[in-house]
Amino acid sequence: MINQKNLIDPTETLDLLSLSQNIKLWGKELGFQKVGISDIDLKDQESKLQSWLDNNYHGEMEYMSKHGMKRARPDELLPGTLRVISVRMDYLPDNAQFASTLKNKDNAYISRYALGRDYHKVLRKRLKKLGQKIELEVGQLGYRPFVDSAPILERPLAAKAGLGWVGKHSLLLDAKAGSWFFIGELLVDLPLPVDQPVENKCGKCVACLTICPTQAIVAPYVVDGRRCISYLTIELQGPIPVEFRKAIGNRIYGCDDCQLICPWNRFADTTEESDYQVRQQLENKSLLELFNWTEDEFLTYSEGSPIRRIGYQRWLRNISVALGNAPASEAIVDTLKNKLALNLSEMLNEHLQWALDQHQGQIPVFNERLKKRLINSVEKGLPRDA
Repeated sequence: MINQKNLIDPTETLDLLSLSQNIKLWGKELGFQKVGISDIDLKDQESKLQSWLDNNYHGEMEYMSKHGMKRARPDELLPGTLRVISVRMDYLPDNAQFASTLKNKDNAYISRYALGRDYHKVLRKRLKKLGQKIELEVGQLGYRPFVDSAPILERPLAAKAGLGWVGKHSLLLDAKAGSWFFIGELLVDLPLPVDQPVENKCGKCVACLTICPTQAIVAPYVVDGRRCISYLTIELQGPIPVEFRKAIGNRIYGCDDCQLICPWNRFADTTEESDYQVRQQLENKSLLELFNWTEDEFLTYSEGSPIRRIGYQRWLRNISVALGNAPASEAIVDTLKNKLALNLSEMLNEHLQWALDQHQGQIPVFNERLKKRLINSVEKGLPRDA
């Protein structure tokens, strides 16, 4: 005899609308600024993803191509998935400097998201707590948190959930919060009511396309990762292509230009999360100071930071390029020569030599100008420092 009790769908006894409202409330209590719910249908994204992969815009990021269309099929990541709960967490530090750091070519610019604690750990922990909270409410629950760490199209999902729209720079934008935020997902097997997407408000603006130092945004909403400074300084394992080194400037980890120029970021709030506040050893530091860190110092100062993932060699590689772009000085040239003499690796040596070549002949010219200035001061009877 069949047990009729086992034929009852447990979700039929749930008030799913009230549950979805509670999920958003619990999410905000956990520190998420916005929570939305979407279905898992991303069929309209599959052709865009395939075209992006066919153009090899993913570069060395093999995990992008390895999973193929699975990225657009959340139920293949977690069988039984019916909904995706997308969350937003603001990260803009309240004392991070922007334009002044970029303009001072002797100082290092680090993408604003990387100045604090590794966001993967913070968001995943909170998402797991949200899943546990839902499970306490409904009983056994199939769920899995994701934070930029699995083959899933998180921005289109977040857009479907009403968290914002995907901008021309491919980042998610919110009319009241700009783009200075992280997003994460919680896959669940509950048929929750879904939220509605919001209107795309980029309009005719192309500021992000114009400002990109390496012209990585090859068309509205399409980024060639191989040209992106974030890819070049973080994802790329080997040498940075020579054609992009000058454009990198003093950006040693990531790039924020397309966000800095975006008019919607005028409305962005600073974060209340202490984990995302600026680490003093990273902000407003000279390139030479960071370049002179030992490997032990790098590991100590980058502990718990997303920066640690690139390792010491690529850290030095990136700063070498920035030093090549910095104003010429004897201190920079001497430091580069001393590091080159250590012969730490073939890859690093290439960037050190490139940086030295950028200053070739500039130091004597600098000294000659200073000499003429001093002679003129003496002839005019002025103090030597006039």
